[in-house]
Amino acid sequence: MGILIAVLGVCFSSSLVQADSKAVTTSLTTKWSSTPLLLETSEFLSEEGQEKFWSFVEASENIKTAEHDGSDYSSYQEMLKVACQTLSPLQQNLLKFSLSLRSYSAAVQAFQQIAADESPPEGCTLFFVVHGEKTCEFDSLGNLLQAASDRPKPFLFKGDHKYPAANPESPVVILYAEIGSEEFYRQHRRLVAKAEAGEITYVLRHYIANPSKEKVYLSGYGVELAIKSTEYKAKDDTQVKGTDVNATVIDENDPIDEVQGFLFGKLRQLYPDLSEELKELRKHLVESTNEMAPLKVWQLQDLSFQTAARILTAPPVDALMVMKDLSQNFPTKARAITKTVVSSELRAEIEENQKYFKGTLGLQPGDSALFINGLLIDLDTQDIFSLIDVLRNEARVMEGLHSLGIEGVSLHNVLKLNIQPSDSDYAVDIRSPAISWINNLEVDSRYNSWPSSVQELLRPTFPGVIRQIRKNFHNFVLIVDPTHETTAELLNVAEMFFSNHIPLRIGLVFVVNDSEDVDGLQDPGVALLRTYNYVAQEMDNNYAFQTVMSIYNKVKTGDQLKVEHVVSVLEKQYPYVEINSVLGIDSAYDQNRKAARAYYEQTGVGPLPVVLFNGMPFQKDQLDPDDLETVTMHKILETTSIFQRAVYLGELSNDQDVVEYIMNQPNVVPRINSRILRSDREYLDLTGMNNHFVDDFARFTTLESKDKTAAVANSMTYLTKKGMSSKEIYDDSFVRPVTFWIVGDFDKPSGRQLLYDAIKHQKSSNNIRISMINNPSEEPNSQNTIVAKAIWAALQTQTSNNAKNFITKMAKEETVKALEAGADILEFAVGGMDTNIFKEAFESPKVDFILSHAVYCRDVLKLKKGQRAVISNGRIIGPLEDGEMFNQDDFHLLENIILKTSGQKIKSQIQQLGFEEDLASDLVMKVDALLSAQPKGEARIEYQFFEERYSAVKLRPKEGETYFDVVAIVDPVTRDAQRLAPLLLVLNQLINMNLRVFMNCQSKLSDMPLKSFYRYVLEPEISFTAENNFAPGPIAKFLDMPQSPLFTLNLNTPESWMVESVRTPYDLDNIFLEEVESVVAAEYELEYLLLEGHCYDITTGQPPRGLQFTLGTSSSPVIVDTIVMANLGYFQLKANPGAWTLRLRKGRSEDIYRIYSHDGTDSPPEANEVIVVLNNFKSKIIKVKVQKKFDMMNEDLLSDGTNENESGFWESLKWGFTGGQKNEDVKQDKDDVLNIFSVASGHLYERFLRIMMLSVLKHTKTPLKFWFLKNYLSPTFKRNKELR
Repeated sequence: MGILIAVLGVCFSSSLVQADSKAVTTSLTTKWSSTPLLLETSEFLSEEGQEKFWSFVEASENIKTAEHDGSDYSSYQEMLKVACQTLSPLQQNLLKFSLSLRSYSAAVQAFQQIAADESPPEGCTLFFVVHGEKTCEFDSLGNLLQAASDRPKPFLFKGDHKYPAANPESPVVILYAEIGSEEFYRQHRRLVAKAEAGEITYVLRHYIANPSKEKVYLSGYGVELAIKSTEYKAKDDTQVKGTDVNATVIDENDPIDEVQGFLFGKLRQLYPDLSEELKELRKHLVESTNEMAPLKVWQLQDLSFQTAARILTAPPVDALMVMKDLSQNFPTKARAITKTVVSSELRAEIEENQKYFKGTLGLQPGDSALFINGLLIDLDTQDIFSLIDVLRNEARVMEGLHSLGIEGVSLHNVLKLNIQPSDSDYAVDIRSPAISWINNLEVDSRYNSWPSSVQELLRPTFPGVIRQIRKNFHNFVLIVDPTHETTAELLNVAEMFFSNHIPLRIGLVFVVNDSEDVDGLQDPGVALLRTYNYVAQEMDNNYAFQTVMSIYNKVKTGDQLKVEHVVSVLEKQYPYVEINSVLGIDSAYDQNRKAARAYYEQTGVGPLPVVLFNGMPFQKDQLDPDDLETVTMHKILETTSIFQRAVYLGELSNDQDVVEYIMNQPNVVPRINSRILRSDREYLDLTGMNNHFVDDFARFTTLESKDKTAAVANSMTYLTKKGMSSKEIYDDSFVRPVTFWIVGDFDKPSGRQLLYDAIKHQKSSNNIRISMINNPSEEPNSQNTIVAKAIWAALQTQTSNNAKNFITKMAKEETVKALEAGADILEFAVGGMDTNIFKEAFESPKVDFILSHAVYCRDVLKLKKGQRAVISNGRIIGPLEDGEMFNQDDFHLLENIILKTSGQKIKSQIQQLGFEEDLASDLVMKVDALLSAQPKGEARIEYQFFEERYSAVKLRPKEGETYFDVVAIVDPVTRDAQRLAPLLLVLNQLINMNLRVFMNCQSKLSDMPLKSFYRYVLEPEISFTAENNFAPGPIAKFLDMPQSPLFTLNLNTPESWMVESVRTPYDLDNIFLEEVESVVAAEYELEYLLLEGHCYDITTGQPPRGLQFTLGTSSSPVIVDTIVMANLGYFQLKANPGAWTLRLRKGRSEDIYRIYSHDGTDSPPEANEVIVVLNNFKSKIIKVKVQKKFDMMNEDLLSDGTNENESGFWESLKWGFTGGQKNEDVKQDKDDVLNIFSVASGHLYERFLRIMMLSVLKHTKTPLKFWFLKNYLSPTFKRNKELR
């Protein structure tokens, strides 16, 4: 103690003569007002599910009335208490982190902007909107609702909060209000009552009548204080007047606060009475440390390894803090680090790991990478807001797996399964007699000169050359309605392929009226088919095809095929034939008329026309005649490489039938069903675990959706192929990876047919099990539920095999007719059934299971009464329309997809856990639903365990809890380390993680690796002052900075943020702390969120150079505008949170072009207006396709229509500035105004700029317009009144 006081005394006396330590602080706020945390919390919960959102809205009424001391802290805790009732501890941490980041402030502000666009009535704290009409009074709603049907329904956004009990036919009432206000709860209860009565669809949008005067303090960005070169003068000599900035910069609460080995945080705790002396000692040590004398080259060489060694010698719990301190303050730490000794074991292990990093991950020494559960987190492109989404998705999956009983290493093995839906194209079988082939490459004489060996595929040719080989490698089938307006163009493409000797076998399927008695003299489609068949019989298919082309040549563009066109060609080519005998009702030339339609319907390839390439249907947007030619040629080249591989590997030889080989590929299925193959898929949440069942209807109705699904799953009894369940025989091989729940009214023919087709398919597969959910068409009674009760009774009382045989009988129509005629149910009992126990169950008056199923179909599956659906491993396929076919082939396709993408992989993992068959099959179903429901992303990277004894920082997870597997690879003296260290420190407080940080050092450095100080603004939770009020907000603090260097301040923000400095008297480009009194406080503002996009002309495939877009609202259509660049069609618009309408700019852009389609927007593709909603801080990138109007095909956008030579960059620039004025106006502007463009950064160059401006103004009489890049200008320059 005496020694310490002596040291303090010496240092205190010496420090009296030292200058005070200086600091730099940086803050970033939004332009909009601070949004209430209550509203932001509701937005967080809405992403967990609308049920949680509405539960929170109801529960939040109690927050204001709860007893607390009225401080910010107690209000915050009360709010969290309510919000966290349905959240796991991990989700609670993520909620606190989201509130600290203010990541949902943008969502709340977006609703505020939407409300502002509605022009809120004056003096109202809330208001209602009914189909465009507004009112503040609930009593006025009745009148507005009466006339609502005469007005169009409002557009609802994806983020809108729609009350779950909604009648889709009812009028929409939008309530704009602030959750938490007394008035809101009163009106909310009234609207809920109306919604539950089916009178309205209730939508809630946030609206803050009296916004806060405070701004939102943002975090999730980096601040760099870079040491600037002083080779040339850039600093302004003008004295800066005193600053009025009030900033608290010394962090007294840092628990470590290490300076030159002294832990001042610890010392302040041990010796609180020496706080002043400790402060002076700390100042002295800092100033002696901050000397930045240049290092010798030999001292630089090993700095990376030495920094790693310093980090690894610290205790694991402090290692991340040490890495953060060393990397973020490297210029002042470097000299001390040079004295660190690097052990040979550390160096050898790092170099050994680097071989693996390079070979498998593609990382060079000095590169960095972060993996969370195998997912690569790109620190350059993914901001903290994207990272939160990753963490939330991963948390949902891991907690779901944990609730299903999968834990530890097994959980991570299941998590790493790559089970994303396959993008592989499915094909239908083209070996059908319904297809009429007009040529055959293998037998037609016109191809005799071509080689016939498959080995020709391996002969080298120039790239892009299509090989002409006498094999049917490429099969092109047109399925068309002869009367459709596009048929002629498609047949022209086929004819072009044929006449140009493209190696395509071309087939035709004419889908026409298949009625028994149809007259070809009345139906042009039938007339064409019969003519084709007649000519094919008289001559051949090729000649028949030429006749069809002659018929279509008679049809004028835009007209439809008529019988007269067919008759005129037939009479001309075959004058001797009797027309009636060919085209009439009794025609003998009717081949394939019924077969063609049957083939089209059976294959399920979608609306006509359809083009198949080797059985795979082209997308609708590829059927444009110009595109079809190109796409087909690409397909030929693409599939050629597949055949080359097959020949090379010996899978395809000369004696094999090529078409048979193609049709035997695994992607060929009997039927394609667009419902099954669509990419937007809906899954049930099967992670709920409870002991409820559907036979207790009163209890069932009180459950949430997830628990209802769990109760339905608990109550299921399954049919299997061999009748083997765990009750009868135990065998691991009978884990069935595919589970079908058949939903329908089994007392109606459509429901029974669906069930019957599923059972018929099951006979051919031992991979599936089937159960049923009854969805009655009407209120259940003893008469209309006979089949449903019989099925239920059999499942509950009989063995699996007997139940299956009995239910198969029940699904047959003749059985139901007999029952309706009065037959006894026991007449249909199958051998081995226990009829007594069955009859007792069947005759039981209790129908709770049907009532529960009906509620489940309505509330969870969102089905109307009697609607059918199929649920396969939790995926909802439906509702199926009345009369829509879903047959055995569809079940085959569905099973095929599940087995291929997920079923077998999950089954193999589950089998290793040793569950019994029924439980294991259940687990496969539930895990599949959980994993498949996740958004499609990058595949997880499998990394082996690297050597980690000497070269890795390791933090082990808490035992018994789910944990994230986090691997970081980093060079500690790089910019990535400056960002990664604080990020990992925050993650360590948020999530339970198994963390390994591997050092990836560079050797033989010749230059200082880091020449800047860095701070990453990120806090795990909102902070409060000692008085329990909200702290001012997260700021970046550079404390105890060296005073001699010249610094420049830079912000490292997410790409879509447009930030500018708004308040500081100092030159942030040239900070010289020796001339600063104490603190340089820089205040920045988020000026705009950028909306980015790419635009293409679908006709040319090129960007429409010079096209202009505007962004605005309904009340202000043009707020900002932009021009499409020639480079990738890129455009950029400045916006802020809200709903915006994207339009073509009035003038030539709108006159020449129309918007053809858009992707990534928030309005449906067919909508006239393109609506884009910005409701978060992440990048938003849209794609817009445009098309020239029909009468403007030859117009040039960059020409004014009079001068053909005016084009190019300067003309597009002119259009950008003049907004498309008339030619004479532009000329006049050009003569009258002198435009001067200037870029200036830093106070010195701004002085030069002012001198230049004054000089120009004095020496010219021409009107001047000065253009500046606002982002580069200092706040002082922008506030200069002389420039306004």
